Amino acid sequence: MGSMDKLRAAVIGVGYLGRFHAQKYAQSPRCTLVGVVDARQDAREGVAAEVGTRAVEDYRTLLGEVDAVSVVTPTPAHFAIARDFLAAGAHVLVEKPITETPREARELIDLAARGGRILQVGHLERFNSAILAAEPHLRAPRFVECHRLAPYKERGTDVNVVLDLMIHDIDLVQTIVGAPVLTIDAIGTPVFSEAIDIANARIRFANGCVVNATASRVSLKTERKMRIFEDDAYLSLDLQQKILTLIRKREGAGSAGSLPVNIEEHSLEQGDALKAEIESFLECIRTGRPPVVGGEDGLAALETAMRITEQVNESLVTRRMMESGPDA
Repeated sequence: MGSMDKLRAAVIGVGYLGRFHAQKYAQSPRCTLVGVVDARQDAREGVAAEVGTRAVEDYRTLLGEVDAVSVVTPTPAHFAIARDFLAAGAHVLVEKPITETPREARELIDLAARGGRILQVGHLERFNSAILAAEPHLRAPRFVECHRLAPYKERGTDVNVVLDLMIHDIDLVQTIVGAPVLTIDAIGTPVFSEAIDIANARIRFANGCVVNATASRVSLKTERKMRIFEDDAYLSLDLQQKILTLIRKREGAGSAGSLPVNIEEHSLEQGDALKAEIESFLECIRTGRPPVVGGEDGLAALETAMRITEQVNESLVTRRMMESGPDA
């Protein structure tokens, strides 16, 4: 492909998040947004009119007509759509979680590898300016604490809170720690939906690092915070406000009564993580370099999220059996 050729892109699923994907592709100088797809007529026509592209009812009409797609449908539809586009030779950016099952994720990874196609997973927090600023300071995390809290919304409840929210932190900590997961201890409960709405997981990694992650979608406030403890340093990340606080042990004695530490606080540019994610995807297609968040990362996050979900469900069953008593 010559440097002047623009990629032909499409967005499959233009609900709340898909609309933003469509806007980024429409604004990108690297590609032409040839269509947006949604089964709902009002959704596809509204977004198509907004970004100046064509509204398509069935994604299959675009197979072979596009070079790159974002798949932003509900999770159960991810696999078939991503598979069909990869098989037709397109590069695919699929929202998280990658698929419903690890087996489906592996099939997509194999298909992309065989066809020499980019398969990227939409773990957006990897492009968060606070995470990018923290990366050079991370050496050997010993303990990580994550809080991801959100108010209740009907939207997004097609999956439980672990697959909806906690999976972001699972992907981040697995990347930061860089060791296999050894053990998981998790609890949680449904509150407003049929699925788990609040969960806590303690994840122990093979290198000794322990992660304590809490996710809630029934909170009164929105919060996305991560605290990382190392032997001689403590990093506090506010992923929402984009603030990085770095506390390091100071050499030599300070004045009497003062803490022997240096504290640096960095307020970062808000940035546009989704734009960065999509531009990175398009760059990988041009250069052939592997994506920041590849299929294997999506699979690893899904497998841990599913282990946590299974543990939470088992703890709920046990609790209900105990509550119902011996007569039940």
